[in-house]
Amino acid sequence: MTNDYEFILNDSKERALKFLAQVDERRVFPHQQAIDGLSAFNESLPEEGLGDLNTLDLLDRVGAPAAVANMGKRYFGFVVGGSLPVAVAANWLMTAWDQVASYHLTSPMADRVEKVAAGWILDILDLPRESAVGFVTGATVASFTALSAARHKILNDQGFDVENDGLYGAPKITVVVSQEVHVTILKALSMLGLGKNNIIRVPTDNNGAIDITKFPELGPNTLVCVQAGNVNSGAFDPIDEICTLAHKAGAWVHVDGAIGLWARTSKKLADQVKGIEKADSWSTDGHKWLNVPYDNGIVICRHKDALRGAMSTVAAYVRGAEDAAKDVVPEFSRRGRGIDVWAALRSLGRKGIGQMIERNCNQARNLAAELKNIENIFIHNDVVLNQIVVSYGTEDMTKTLIDYMQQEGTCWFGSTIWKGRETFRISISSWKTTDEDIILTAEAFRKAVAVLAQK
Repeated sequence: MTNDYEFILNDSKERALKFLAQVDERRVFPHQQAIDGLSAFNESLPEEGLGDLNTLDLLDRVGAPAAVANMGKRYFGFVVGGSLPVAVAANWLMTAWDQVASYHLTSPMADRVEKVAAGWILDILDLPRESAVGFVTGATVASFTALSAARHKILNDQGFDVENDGLYGAPKITVVVSQEVHVTILKALSMLGLGKNNIIRVPTDNNGAIDITKFPELGPNTLVCVQAGNVNSGAFDPIDEICTLAHKAGAWVHVDGAIGLWARTSKKLADQVKGIEKADSWSTDGHKWLNVPYDNGIVICRHKDALRGAMSTVAAYVRGAEDAAKDVVPEFSRRGRGIDVWAALRSLGRKGIGQMIERNCNQARNLAAELKNIENIFIHNDVVLNQIVVSYGTEDMTKTLIDYMQQEGTCWFGSTIWKGRETFRISISSWKTTDEDIILTAEAFRKAVAVLAQK
């Protein structure tokens, strides 16, 4: 081990820059040979340390070739956008400073910058300015946090203290979700003791949005979860109408906006996001469309007291503090994830982020149009955001095309099930993706289909 930070960090920097310089030209998914090479990590714990440079060398030499190029231009899987350079740099700085971003006393700078970032998030997404904002690990924890606040308020309004008494004897909470609900919402409901099975699932239309004509009756004990950006099709539930119905009944509305909440930054997408500001809570990902490093999620809650009631961390050695991060998110010890968000927002600005969102949406529409012209390829959704749902001939043919394209390496996307059918999903959400990448991807599909048609 060395105490020379400059020496070891410069070595790490050079290795990282070499990787980033090559990432756009390499295969998107690594060769099997590189994956097999990961066996080099299967070492016994050394009795004597092997040293800093030796350790970094192994990580880079063996790890880098087997890394997925989601920092590249044609990674279209799992709605992952490559990280902006300024966000990576800010992340590195924050790691070097090793700040504990719990509240003012643990890091005045992290506390201040995250509060600025929180205000900017409410501004650019045009959500109620009195809302609380917390930076967490991803949309799963963001939704868990928001739904914790909902559970707190629904039960507290009836005089029940769920934080201290648990759910033993608690009034029942009715949960309403879309038939297309994302698995992270189900996971959050499970962790909260509300269950995955004791929920009402509302049927959806052909594009995956809630069918408002099938919406159930609501009451003050109801928690409604809607989607801004279906994880497969990109469709938006009729959130404006749902919020109107819910608030007449005294119900809570949570918006799962991991992808689509960022559509609020685009005037061209305004019709789809109408009424989202009427909800009670929202969750989104910074590591998706804002393109900051993993892991980064954002929870937003209109009802600050409910969020603090569910999340506050107070002990003899750490008292409450106004708008402290530790009191609006699950983590007590936490890194300053909001610093990455602040860097991305400040670097791109309102116009830059809106243009990035619109560019990716245009690219999705253009790629869908190209794919439609290839024999036996079918587009299943109206491309209203950045998501394309695709199949090729039969289900077996679709699986074969997925396997072929994943091995071919020009781009990478994953399989999904859409309306009970085997399909695949293309997600365009990177600042690096160019129109030329869309052309290259379409050409790779044409060649793949031509090859498979000969078999």
